[in-house]
Amino acid sequence: MLFTSELPLGDGVLEREFTLGEIPGILWTPVSASVSAPAPLILIGHPPLGLRKMYPRLAGRARYYAAEYGFAAATIELPGSGDRPRWAAAEQARADLRRAMRAGEPVGHEIVDALVLPLVEEAVPEWQATLDALLSLPGIGGPVGYEGGVISIGIRLAVVEPRISAAGFFAGSLVPAAMFEEARQVTIPLHVLLQWDDEGNDRQAALDLFDAFGSKEKTLHANLGGHTGVPRFELDTGARFFARHLK
Repeated sequence: MLFTSELPLGDGVLEREFTLGEIPGILWTPVSASVSAPAPLILIGHPPLGLRKMYPRLAGRARYYAAEYGFAAATIELPGSGDRPRWAAAEQARADLRRAMRAGEPVGHEIVDALVLPLVEEAVPEWQATLDALLSLPGIGGPVGYEGGVISIGIRLAVVEPRISAAGFFAGSLVPAAMFEEARQVTIPLHVLLQWDDEGNDRQAALDLFDAFGSKEKTLHANLGGHTGVPRFELDTGARFFARHLK
């Protein structure tokens, strides 16, 4: 892990950009974190829209976690996104998705599989390598949480990565059928957000996925509004969920 920038922020948070091989990422840590008092870690996922485009939303959540709750938080650029090399197959799947949505047609399973499954296969090992590097840094320790989307990446991580103790998911309906079976293997505590009027989401599919999770502790928060209308108070609700399980 090579740090490429360091920026002290005004709320007692240090922001550092890094690269891990070809993977760019950002780490936020409370300045109070130390070897003797390491900060729990939250991995922040996001859709494949590019880290720079998503930065304001990601940084807002990460800074809140660090300043108000003493968590470290990190995110990485997804494969095929941002400045990383493009995948021809993924670009075609995205084009097919856009075409179906513009035409008001159902998004077929073949489009969802082509769009999501290769991303999960590539992204999860990269998240695990990033987690290895982050936990080797002074001032950062477990337990570890994961939050955000793509929800299928979070599902796979919750199944295969024992260091993740709790997860907060953003419900979405572009979930391959195979991921429902993996969801049944998820046993860690879950906090799931659902926007009831999300124009790009199949509400029933999101509810079916929540029902499939095998966790004994799972909570669904459904709020009125579209995709980007998550109420501000849910940020603190999610932070308190992680505080219960990571501290």
